[in-house]
Amino acid sequence: MNAVVIGVALMLILSVLRLNVVIALCVSAIVGGLVGGMPLTQITQVFEQGLGQGAEIALSYVMLGAFAVAISRSGLTDWLAHQIINRLGSSPSESHLKLMRSMVCAVLLMMAIFSQNLIPVHIAFIPILVPPLLHVMNHLRLDRRLIACVLTFGLITPYMVLPVGFGGVFLNKLLAGNLAVNGLMIDPAKVAPAMWIPATGMLFGLLIAVFISYRKPRHYVDCPMLEELPPIQLPKPIAIAIALLAVVAALVVQLYTDSMIFGALCGLAVFFISGQLSWKQSQHVFSGGVELMAMIGFIMISAAGFAAVIRATGDVESLVHTLSGWLGTSQGIAAASMLVVGLVVTMGIGSSFSTIPIIATIYVPLCLQLGFDHTATVALVGTAAALGDAGSPASDSTLGPTSGLNADGQHDHIRDSVIPTFIHYNLPLLATGWIAAMVL
Repeated sequence: MNAVVIGVALMLILSVLRLNVVIALCVSAIVGGLVGGMPLTQITQVFEQGLGQGAEIALSYVMLGAFAVAISRSGLTDWLAHQIINRLGSSPSESHLKLMRSMVCAVLLMMAIFSQNLIPVHIAFIPILVPPLLHVMNHLRLDRRLIACVLTFGLITPYMVLPVGFGGVFLNKLLAGNLAVNGLMIDPAKVAPAMWIPATGMLFGLLIAVFISYRKPRHYVDCPMLEELPPIQLPKPIAIAIALLAVVAALVVQLYTDSMIFGALCGLAVFFISGQLSWKQSQHVFSGGVELMAMIGFIMISAAGFAAVIRATGDVESLVHTLSGWLGTSQGIAAASMLVVGLVVTMGIGSSFSTIPIIATIYVPLCLQLGFDHTATVALVGTAAALGDAGSPASDSTLGPTSGLNADGQHDHIRDSVIPTFIHYNLPLLATGWIAAMVL
């Protein structure tokens, strides 16, 4: 039995059975190592050494989480919510319904995109911004499945193509880093362009959702919120100015140093030096960042340890040789097979970021053996990881939208978030990822 197949299959089965992903990765690493003939002491040693490969990424996430908490406490997101609600009004005239629907979608799309790159707060803005807008959406008869698709597009596509914020983590740290670890050296500047073709699949799916699938009005009733919303506390203009300055400072430092950790640290420093947040609050801000991002970070660290054990078994080479024999010289069949496997893995784990260390271990040697170009390999691994982020019940990209849209109990997570995003994004992404692998 091949240790790679056993390890990955067990990890998927345990994840599908809703066992915590970190535990599933640890158990699967042990089983995979034992099947590969490694003694238990060696397995634990290799696993612990591999954990260090994910430490930088995990710390980046925690620092981003702390920065997101600081931005939230500054009142910037509350101010944005207030501005949007005032612009929309609670009783739009019938003649403006179409325009208002477009405006709501555009604003939420912009916020979702900014949350990944410019103002890296991830999904933290959704519970703040979306619930106060539900009353307006009800009057607009706006299909919440469309809003789920809009938000999911904004949460995924930016990190696929923009090497800033979470995109910097995905493209530069994870994708380029794991390709290098597995023997494929590529100029980091070529990583983002390799993902442009796959990203067009996301855009195509969004256009289908907006103009075809969910363009018709859908009726909702004005139900009370499941949890009473706190009143929006409008910040002083100086607080808004400091928050914007912190965002700009974090972005500039990240671009200059190519470090998300120091970018977020600089943004936090602006809050503390300006007095917007006191030094005593640093503990609470950092604890909030850990709470917000810790699970993703721990999954990434565990995935790095799992990948290290799988590589150490030596069964990757035999699996690649076997697969290349089955697939022959057909790059088309190989690319399609790898994308489907990536979809299954990410659906099980729930995080595209955590999928890369696992699939890169197998895909890079296989792509090199089959003669794929380096940029085509980047597109294959990146797309295979991004596949499943939309449509996974355990993904932040579906859980985040549901947390805001279901504030009044009228938005089902599976039927209204998971299934719509799976159909509109994973299917086009499969097609454009395959095209990218063939033409690059």
